[in-house]
Amino acid sequence: MAHGNIHRTVLIRLVLAWLTLSLVLGAIAFYLEMEKTDRLMLDMAITEARSFTDHMNQEDIAHLEVLKQKAEDFLKSDFISVRVYDKTQSKILEVVKQEKDEAKLGIKQHIHSLPLGDVPHYHTYWAGRRPFMQLLLPLKVGGNLVGYFEGVHEVDVETAKNIEAGIIHTLVLVVVVVLATSVALYPIIIFLNKSLVQLSTELLKSNVELMEVLGSAIAKRDSDTHLHNHRVTFYAIRLAETLGVPKHDIQCLIAGAFLHDVGKIGISDEILRKPGPFTDEESTVMHTHVAIGVDIISKAAWLQGARDVVEYHHERFDGSGYMKGLKGYTIPLNARIFAIVDVFDALTSKRAYKEAFSFNDARVILRHRLGSLFDPDLLDAFDAIAPKLFSEINNVDDAIVEETLRRLVNKYFLSIEDVPQEVRSARLGEATS
Repeated sequence: MAHGNIHRTVLIRLVLAWLTLSLVLGAIAFYLEMEKTDRLMLDMAITEARSFTDHMNQEDIAHLEVLKQKAEDFLKSDFISVRVYDKTQSKILEVVKQEKDEAKLGIKQHIHSLPLGDVPHYHTYWAGRRPFMQLLLPLKVGGNLVGYFEGVHEVDVETAKNIEAGIIHTLVLVVVVVLATSVALYPIIIFLNKSLVQLSTELLKSNVELMEVLGSAIAKRDSDTHLHNHRVTFYAIRLAETLGVPKHDIQCLIAGAFLHDVGKIGISDEILRKPGPFTDEESTVMHTHVAIGVDIISKAAWLQGARDVVEYHHERFDGSGYMKGLKGYTIPLNARIFAIVDVFDALTSKRAYKEAFSFNDARVILRHRLGSLFDPDLLDAFDAIAPKLFSEINNVDDAIVEETLRRLVNKYFLSIEDVPQEVRSARLGEATS
């Protein structure tokens, strides 16, 4: 991931986290503020409503007039409707403020059952920007139930403004705090990400080096040189590039090219280094290096990309190869690519049992195997680029071969575009020290 992409990704994720936390914490804060508002409204309503208890034990007409006057006084304050019930829950009084505000009058339509116990019941509504509470309150004198009070309480304008301002202030504070936290976390996340990327890069570099070392060790055992592995890997990458193979598949091809003969570690030197042709029995033993190689790489998940080459590079396009006898396009593409470059380099390289073929002789031999050993289309593509590749990688110093391949491999595993600027700078520092 490029340096700019890392910053962009972190910013996007922080913004998403900020929005999510702001919504969640904002909802919680809003709920708590509403609970606080409900308690405030309930306390005010209960304080006013309990003034009825002094008159509830009387039942004469004068008493009802007093209750009615008291209820009408309520309508002059913060109540828009009042109902009073006796202890049998029979309504004895109802007064309603005459309002044209449909929002307020609509609240009266929400009728609740009278409380069965001795605790207050309430329900809060918002009409416009004003909070209203429908209150159901048991009235007691000396601990005895004497009746019930039901009213719709409207918070005064000033208190409503204070409540609204308090809610807005709390929500803004939550959003600002979460934003400040996200901003503070940004450089920390970038720093940690930089360290993680650098560690991941070094680990990936170590893995690539391990593949190269292991493949080279096997190649040296087979032919006294590790350059075969380097050359076939170089050829394979260049052919894959010509074919437009995706980057991930080229990474798998590189791993397979390095480790294609890893199974030969299980073949005895007597057979592996034999200067002459194999007997049938020796050929059977030699063929087992494919199964041995598959077993070796199966122990590591990060080597599974190499399997197509390790397992199928001895298959033939006409189905006469081993170990599975696959035919045509059922052979994985990476294996078909590698089969061509492996044979080409084997032909143009000196071995204990043969001299190297010339470039032109090797091309002729490959063309004779077109359609039998090799995919015709892939062989045509390789034939077109082979002269340039051969001149670039053959008959040059070993160090040049190694450095050429290393740059090419790094392009796919440790691409400079894929590494943050800080890590690139660190590498350049190492290279110049």
